[in-house]
Amino acid sequence: MLKIGIIGCGKIAQVRHIPEYYAHEQAEIAAYYDKTFARAQAMADKYGGKAYESLAELLANEEIDAVSVCIANHMHAEVTMEALQAGKHVLCEKPMATTMQDAEAMVETAERVGKQLVIGHNQILVPAHRRAKELIDQGLIGDILTFRTTFGHGGPESWSIDPGPGTWFFKKDAAVFGAMADLGVHKLYLIRYLTDQKFRSAAAKFATLHKRDASDQPIKVEDNAICIFEMENGIMGSMTASWTYYGAEDNSTVLYGTKGMLKIYDDPNYAMAATLQDGERIYFDLEGIQTNESQTKSGVIDEFIAAVLEGKETELAGRTALDSMRAIFAASESAKQGRTIFIEN
Repeated sequence: MLKIGIIGCGKIAQVRHIPEYYAHEQAEIAAYYDKTFARAQAMADKYGGKAYESLAELLANEEIDAVSVCIANHMHAEVTMEALQAGKHVLCEKPMATTMQDAEAMVETAERVGKQLVIGHNQILVPAHRRAKELIDQGLIGDILTFRTTFGHGGPESWSIDPGPGTWFFKKDAAVFGAMADLGVHKLYLIRYLTDQKFRSAAAKFATLHKRDASDQPIKVEDNAICIFEMENGIMGSMTASWTYYGAEDNSTVLYGTKGMLKIYDDPNYAMAATLQDGERIYFDLEGIQTNESQTKSGVIDEFIAAVLEGKETELAGRTALDSMRAIFAASESAKQGRTIFIEN
């Protein structure tokens, strides 16, 4: 039985981490910390365990085996490394860090102290993406040539623990990035998983088109990011991350291969559909993807606990996440410089 500490008791902790630990037969939530103590106490009252008034006190508890880091982006690296050095396994929410140096330091720290570092990239665990990977590996659509992938919804201000234009997601000092690191990072991790290729280059445009802060000024992070990526084997594709999709959420991915195409979460009736070169169409009726309005079990907690208890390498390992982080920072640099940025792996 693993004893778990929750660091940050905001929305992602409340709807995913805490309920999934609570339901897991090999986990017990022992501790909670949040800068707003009342949130931590509310979770302790509901699920059991102790609310701590300081992070240091929680990390000093030697009975705690592992922690979930569910705080604002700018604190991910610092708190993760503190927890690792305190002897805890760490599940960190995405994006794992706000600089490449910090991301690499997190991985180095985990490997040096011999603890698991897992990043919450839940999209590769959903049924359609798992099945898509199998079909690609089996050669259903031949060799992938191009792709397009999109993740867009109406923005985090309606979902955040502090809803409205004052949400930390809109604050440059806390979030650092906007839609790119909130949504785009999921799609980059997914493309890396589906193609089994690292990113070679990025060309991107970031913009703040509509979102405004509590002072009714344009937010200082991007609400839209449109990017073109090239993979190491020459596959090319586009990725769009947006907080201004005010109709239905779009979380689709389409892969175009030498024998056909595979559309994932692109059809309102089927989770996945393949159209082959000879005209054959194959439809797959699988579980729908999670949305802000429809939360389902992510699988991330199961993966983390298994990694800790079995000491196994996981597809969500911090070292694997470095590839998508390099792509994010390359895209950001491309947006600033107005040119293609090549990625060193």
